[in-house]
Amino acid sequence: MDTTNATVFIPGATSGIGLALAQRLQAAGSTVVIGGRRQSLLDSLAAEHGFGTVQIDVSDAASIAAAATTVLGSYPSLDALITMSGIMRNEDLRSPDHIDDALETVQTNLVGTIRLIDAFLPHLLAQPTATLMTVTSGLAFVPLTATPTYNATKAGVHSYTQALRQQLVGSSVEVLELAPPAVQTDLMGGADFGGMPLDAFADEVIALLDAGAAPEILVQNVHPLRFAERDGTHQQILEAMASRGH
Repeated sequence: MDTTNATVFIPGATSGIGLALAQRLQAAGSTVVIGGRRQSLLDSLAAEHGFGTVQIDVSDAASIAAAATTVLGSYPSLDALITMSGIMRNEDLRSPDHIDDALETVQTNLVGTIRLIDAFLPHLLAQPTATLMTVTSGLAFVPLTATPTYNATKAGVHSYTQALRQQLVGSSVEVLELAPPAVQTDLMGGADFGGMPLDAFADEVIALLDAGAAPEILVQNVHPLRFAERDGTHQQILEAMASRGH
């Protein structure tokens, strides 16, 4: 991905990792369009940073379709999509009351990602070169006990991304996967997971992209989770994360 000359759409970029990456890609020279659910927040970010904006709810099929029409109509040279949107909920699996959170998480994180890809892939395939980056998590590889459906959706997106990449071999579309570690964001209402500072994470991601890292974008902090099975440390890390409660 050429960070200096892309036209990129990032749904889920009104805060946290998405916003940090949007700012850095724009500063590098790319044209950035951000998506989110709250129009007032989009308007303030557009005024502050000069981003293109579109209202989108990735849990809603009609919203994704409408946003894609808007973005592609306004930015016909779009050549990059980063599927940033996601929600993370604590669930107690001993209680059936968790099911609503589970369904919302699947609808947003997994189904939403699939629908975003469906909405933009035909356009990306028509470009001379293009990038499609999914966003998973270190928790796709070692689950956090408190957030079982979140972990499962991210593992699902990881697997889906691998299959997509293989289907697109020989095409103009590069398929990347960004798998963040714990990062200090407001993903769970401001809960502090002891994650790495947001700016340090975003800087390292951009450096990896500039260096041509592919097909997985892995900052150093996520390596223990990503390679836990290989390293024989999976159960140890699983139990350690569970015992900390986060």
